[in-house]
Order: sequence, then structure tokens, then C-alpha cells
Amino acid sequence: MPAPQPPQPSQPSRENQPPRADQSSRADQPSQTDRSAPTSALSPVVPPVLAEVVRSGFVEGRHRGSLVVLGADGAVELALGEVTAPVFPRSSNKPMQAAGVLRAGLDLAGERLALAAASHSGEPFHRDLVRKMLDEYGLDPALLQCPPDLPLDAEERDTYLASGAAPDRVTMNCSGKHTAMLAVCAQRGWPLETYLDPEHPLQRIIHKVVEDAAGEPVAAVGTDGCGAPLMAVSLVGLARAFRSFVAAGPGTAERRVADAMRAHPEYVAGSRRADTWLMREVPGTLSKMGAEAVQAVALPDGRALAFKIEDGAGRALGPVLARALTLLGVDGPVVDRIGRAPLLGGGREVGEIRAAF
Repeated sequence: MPAPQPPQPSQPSRENQPPRADQSSRADQPSQTDRSAPTSALSPVVPPVLAEVVRSGFVEGRHRGSLVVLGADGAVELALGEVTAPVFPRSSNKPMQAAGVLRAGLDLAGERLALAAASHSGEPFHRDLVRKMLDEYGLDPALLQCPPDLPLDAEERDTYLASGAAPDRVTMNCSGKHTAMLAVCAQRGWPLETYLDPEHPLQRIIHKVVEDAAGEPVAAVGTDGCGAPLMAVSLVGLARAFRSFVAAGPGTAERRVADAMRAHPEYVAGSRRADTWLMREVPGTLSKMGAEAVQAVALPDGRALAFKIEDGAGRALGPVLARALTLLGVDGPVVDRIGRAPLLGGGREVGEIRAAF
């Protein structure tokens, strides 16, 4: 028997060179209209490596996922992995949920509308505006059905805890969305206690908005981390939805949401968040991340992207987003800042998480 060979340091993976859009595998793809699909909608096809974890020059880990880029005409220009299978976009669905609230009749604008589409950091100005909106519509904070939580932003969380504050529903990153949902229900005379039921009139409107924007049927309905109904669409559909918001006509619900988010990005995310940086420093860009490492972006000329890291690793979001933006021709300091993900050893930088496509 030959002697075993010692392990060799891994080299940067390039096994997933970008295929043409027509080369993406669609084998065994779950039907997008089959509500009784298997519990897991993940494709059996192994997705490509989108990011590598490099420590001291050694590749110690990899994050796989799927990514799609649409051209200005909406056609798929790049597809990595399975981009037509349904995924839960998580908070990347929030622009559609905010548009649903507008379609239902709530007249929101400016910072309030941006907060309705937010995964806010829980900074004081976020919490203050949520409370102000609750007061404006005569709503008790106890009506919020999002769970009590700490600020999403780590720095703000430390400050919050140091003040002696406890987890609170207003502090939860989805509280702006929930406040807007309650407000329109109160205005329309719809039940407040069941506003998160998928069959509630508001949620049925939101369901329709998601399908209209994505250009495809919702494949499954689940429950998001905040308790709200969560609609599954493909990455192509998600990118198409963001593109449709940027391209929508002035005065439409979709365009109003896009305009509010782009004008007030700090209310969509926070002072130290990639969505804020991108919308502030690349004018006209619409950007929204979601839990489990989902990201969608649309540029003002109609080009768009969406991706999901399969293992849900948020640490890979920045490097993958920065690389995808570079492929779209977006550059500058903001892209470098978003893509920077250093690894530390002994308190000093010894490596990085980097894109691998």
C-alpha cells in the first residue's frame, strides 16, 4: 500500500468560472407553483464557491451560493449556480412589503416610508421614529407582533446594553415595517390582532405585489424571523423585482418606495451598514440585504443583481457584493469598503474573506 501523502495547502478556488446564463443547471428544480414542494427547496446541484476564507495564505473555508446579474434590458447576463429555484429572500422582500402597504392605502413618504422598508440598526433615531409613527396612528407599542430584540448593529447593541435597556419590540429591526402594517390596518378597519396572518387582507395585497414585481408566482409562503409572512421567489425574480422598483413610473407605489429608500438610506439600514453606504455613495442605487445572506441591488440604469450564500454566512455578503458590483462596472471607495472582510489572529490582521468568482 502506498504511503499516505501529507495534505497540501489549498490554492484559491477557481472551479466556478462564470458560466453563460444558458449554462446554469436547472435539473430537478422544484415547481414554483407547487405549494406542497419538499421542505427543502435547495437545489440538489452543488452550487459554486462564491467566497473563500483565507488565513495566513491558507484557504481554510469556502462559502457556496448562487448569484444572478441582469442587464439593463432585464435579460440574464450572468448566472452562477441555480438562480431559478425558489429561495426565501428574507428582508430583501421588504421593499415589496412597503409597496403593499402603500397599495393598501397608507400615505407614507420620506423617512417614514424608508423605515417601513427597513432592517434598521436600532439606533436612537430609528427607535424614536418608530415611536413617533405609533403615536401618530394612535397605536400602542404592545400591538407590535415582532419579537422583542436588541439593536441589530453591534456597536449600538453595546451602547444599548450599557444603558441598562432590555430587548424591546420597538428596537427589533423590523419594527418600522410592523408599525406601517398596523397603521394601514387601523386606517382600513382591518383586524389588528391578525395582521400577520397570510390570509389577512393586507398580506394578500403584499403577496400580489411580490408576484407582480418578481414576474413569477410565489413558490411558497413561510414565516420570517419577525413573524411576518415570507414569500419565496427565485433569485432571478428577486433581481427582477428590484429592477422593476427602479424603473417604475413616478407616483407608483414601487417608485415611491425606491425613492424613499434611496433618499434616506440611513433609515433603511443604519450608520454603519453596507446598504446605507451603497445607496448614499452610488446615486440612484436601490439595495437591501436579507437574513441568511441574501442581497439584492438595482442600479438606476436597470441593471440588477441578487444572490444568496447557501450556508447563510453573513460574513461573505460584503466580498461577494463588492465583486458583483465590480462586474457591473461599479467601483470606487464604497465598493472597497463593502468588500473588506479581514480575519484576525492575535488581534492583528492575518487574512481575509474574499470573492472567488
